[in-house]
Amino acid sequence: MKHKYKFVDLFAGIGGFHIAFHNVGCKCVLASEIDKYARATYQHNIQKLDTELFENGNFNDDILKLDYNSIPDFDILCAGFPCQSFSQIGYGRGFAETKQSRGNMFFILRDIIKAKRPKCIFLENVRYLLNHDNGNTFNIIKETIEKELNYDFTYQIVFASDYGVPQHRPRLYMVGFRREDNYKERFVFPPKQELKMTMDDIWGAKCNKKIGFTLRVGGVGSSIDDRRNWDCYLVDGVPTRLGPEEGRKMQGFPDWYEFPVSNRQAMKQLGNSVAVPAVQAVADQIVRYLNGDDLILDETRLNV
Repeated sequence: MKHKYKFVDLFAGIGGFHIAFHNVGCKCVLASEIDKYARATYQHNIQKLDTELFENGNFNDDILKLDYNSIPDFDILCAGFPCQSFSQIGYGRGFAETKQSRGNMFFILRDIIKAKRPKCIFLENVRYLLNHDNGNTFNIIKETIEKELNYDFTYQIVFASDYGVPQHRPRLYMVGFRREDNYKERFVFPPKQELKMTMDDIWGAKCNKKIGFTLRVGGVGSSIDDRRNWDCYLVDGVPTRLGPEEGRKMQGFPDWYEFPVSNRQAMKQLGNSVAVPAVQAVADQIVRYLNGDDLILDETRLNV
């Protein structure tokens, strides 16, 4: 590692981005999360990696109250910005929601990027954002990043199961780099990795699925024969429902990660979170790109 890049973790949830970037040698200088239960889980776990973030008062509870000029300088902006407005289970209203509501948080990100000019931006959202409003919503995001902010922009639908964990979880990953830095080549996403575990490993028993359903925020408790079921599996022939421990493994959080909240809150938080190994693979590629190192283009060069 040539540099220890600094990053901000916005709409931080329970720390999936933080863990991934920490694992590739980066330092978080600001995190922001408004949900009090997610904040409790984030601090309980992330303070094991970084006490300084909390001691310095850089764990923000409302991004709308941030003074952009007071944000410490950073190199990479990470944000899994609110997706309910774009998802199948949300209202699908996108940017038409009330000003400064969850549907308009992208424009808060735009203003922070404009004020701080980080080297890189890494955004995550549901895959349906690509086609929302016949593609108009995504085009606004793309044009804002490319034309207004002057960043090169690359995006891809990424499946968690393509980076080692047994969960489909398709998500839209968007990465941008400042054009003024004049990179010689275009950024590419890292190649797919082999599955490192199956649902048998998640349960420690025989499961009826090799790769599990995508973890969700709501709808916990459907029967195994319900077409909307996502949390019930046949384990050694017995219908068994997912709990936080199984969800933690499916999202790739480390063994030491704990939930100081109710099981219901924990499952909601996991459903809202990113898959750590998928983010970490992209984070490693971002660091390589910023360093000017060779990018990972095939599986023989993977090291994450």
